[in-house]
Amino acid sequence: MEAPNPDQKSDIQNPTQIFILSGQSNMAGRGGVTKHHHWDGVVPHECQPHPSILRFSAKLHWEPAREPLHADIDTRKACGVGPGMSFANAVVARAEGERVGLVPCAVGGTAIKEWARGEELYESMVARSKESVNKSGGRIKALLWYQGESDASTDHDAEAYQQNMEAFISNVREDLELPSLPIIQVALASGDKYKEKVREAQLGINLQNVVCVDAKGLHLKEDHLHLTTEAQVKLGHMLAEAYLKHFAGSD
Repeated sequence: MEAPNPDQKSDIQNPTQIFILSGQSNMAGRGGVTKHHHWDGVVPHECQPHPSILRFSAKLHWEPAREPLHADIDTRKACGVGPGMSFANAVVARAEGERVGLVPCAVGGTAIKEWARGEELYESMVARSKESVNKSGGRIKALLWYQGESDASTDHDAEAYQQNMEAFISNVREDLELPSLPIIQVALASGDKYKEKVREAQLGINLQNVVCVDAKGLHLKEDHLHLTTEAQVKLGHMLAEAYLKHFAGSD
């Protein structure tokens, strides 16, 4: 019989399927954040808490998941609705008996070079991911990645994006000892002068168990950078559809 976990609250069941949420602000979620930098508190039906959805807190404990998922992770800015909860609700609806655990790691305004092996953000993500397994016995099923806006400002950064992203994927898989870890990345909906070059890199990655969902055309807030709450709900469903189509049921 498995020994009780002293870190686990008695009324919370451990997740069986774990998903890493990483990248920058559109993964962390700015849906419903006003121009005065406050979240409006509106939680759509698709993003409501569910007994089978948990999140891994900044203090490395599993707890019931609720918006904003990244509030204690991306602490420099106000967080709102991201794609994580609508993704998780869609997966739970299709995965009978499974409990989904989300590991938020995204931080706004970060470039791909800040997610290189050895950098603080990368190492924190890997450590959190490993600890999420240690404290649940669940399995990491996929990494959801939405990042690149900060690499669209210069031709140099945009040109280097594909190589940097492929190195990131290789390193994450090696460091988590999951050589076939599914990666679902999001092609940019917004960005600066070289956005299309970054998008081309994202859509052009051809590695095993790496798929891309395209956020182009999703509604943006007045800042022309961040997805609206409604767009985040849709993106979460797109991510869930990609996961369920390509990876659900795989080891």
